[in-house]
Amino acid sequence: MEAITFGTDGWRAPLEEFTTPRVRMVGQAVASYLSDEGREEPVVVGYDARETSRGFAEELARVLCANGFDVLLPERDRPTPLVAYAIVDRDLAGGFAVTASHNPPEYNGVKFIPDDGAPALPEVTDAIAARLAKPEALPDSEHGTVREVDLVSPHADAALELVESITGEVDLSGLTVAYDAMYGSGRETTDTLLSRAGASLERLHCERDPEFGGGAPEPAPENLTELVDLVTDDDGPDLGIANDGDADRIALVTPERGFLDENLFFAALYEYLLEDDAGAAVRSVSTTFLIDRVADAHGESVHEVPVGFKWVAQAMAETDALIGGEESGGFTVRGHVREKDGVLVALLAAAMHADEPLDERVDRLLETHGTVVQNKTSVACPDHEKARVIGDLEDEIPETVAGTTVEGVNTADGFKLQLADGSWLLVRPSGTEPVLRVYAEATDEARVDELLEAGQELVSPLV
Repeated sequence: MEAITFGTDGWRAPLEEFTTPRVRMVGQAVASYLSDEGREEPVVVGYDARETSRGFAEELARVLCANGFDVLLPERDRPTPLVAYAIVDRDLAGGFAVTASHNPPEYNGVKFIPDDGAPALPEVTDAIAARLAKPEALPDSEHGTVREVDLVSPHADAALELVESITGEVDLSGLTVAYDAMYGSGRETTDTLLSRAGASLERLHCERDPEFGGGAPEPAPENLTELVDLVTDDDGPDLGIANDGDADRIALVTPERGFLDENLFFAALYEYLLEDDAGAAVRSVSTTFLIDRVADAHGESVHEVPVGFKWVAQAMAETDALIGGEESGGFTVRGHVREKDGVLVALLAAAMHADEPLDERVDRLLETHGTVVQNKTSVACPDHEKARVIGDLEDEIPETVAGTTVEGVNTADGFKLQLADGSWLLVRPSGTEPVLRVYAEATDEARVDELLEAGQELVSPLV
């Protein structure tokens, strides 16, 4: 049981730790939790493209059935946001996604999604963790059943309807999109949705490969060079889109910029939505202040939350925000489930680009609100040392960083040092890897590099 810990977004671990007996214990814990909550509705169990994911999903289904729950399974690996949507659309008790997201193939993971389709908050994961136990079984006559269902069509219908309500119509005819599934679950889901909306598709890595081509399905610039080369070619497609391994996150590639920084896309998307709607934005503490500038210009507010989409989702519910997102490429919008959805946002981004090229939108955004640059790095730190290091850091906060006065300290998630020149430095523990994240934002790359170096020098002696 000690090996099972629920981090930023569920439990992830290397396969030597992520074992069938432990997965079954998680299944039993959720079954017990749902039963104690008086829930009797079916549970959906989705999974990603990893070699072991279908097997783990079936183990969860067996445990749930033995506890009296009917279980819905997709016919193959499908994106996590489709699982979240199905929970709300079908009025289910909740659901599982067996996925390690962007982690390399030697990892797997599992997350429980409650009945509202949003990521589970700590009170739920704590209640589940308290119920971890070896599986039990009701009499055979009380067992539930398992059946395969289509998760794709209902989600696609809802995505098209929502984007149409935002844009007036969804017509991508004449638009060519290069789509990189990174061998993950977005294949034949995101690209199919774009095609259904009229786009012409050029597909990269849209076959299943449980080894993800020998890397990790992380839509970072260094992993998308083929997509960038394709889109930035003189005769290339109009837009590039990539999803991570379970397609809850998105990356964009444009003809002029190549890889489009997720912060810039977030700000451009928010400003686009504000053209015909109103509402606040929710962003994580590691996400750009450019969102705040856009909000201020439109008389709107911004809610800053700790890293982890569960906090974004919670704030969206409390504030009826128009959009919520993180700098890592996870976004959702009002009117959809409160879970990051790289499939929906791919359609929305393509419709936005068809209306006006993203490069032109971003140029205008920066001309209006000023330039920002952000980057991050990591400092290795064992999981069991993270709390101590962050605690020790409290006594080491300097008065100046890289020659600039520290004007404020935000402790919502680690330590965010707000500097007199408008830049900031953030140090926080990763919820998915044995590292401390160091983030910085400023007006140019040289200043960001300077801040990141200062952050590493601040943290490294404490590890």
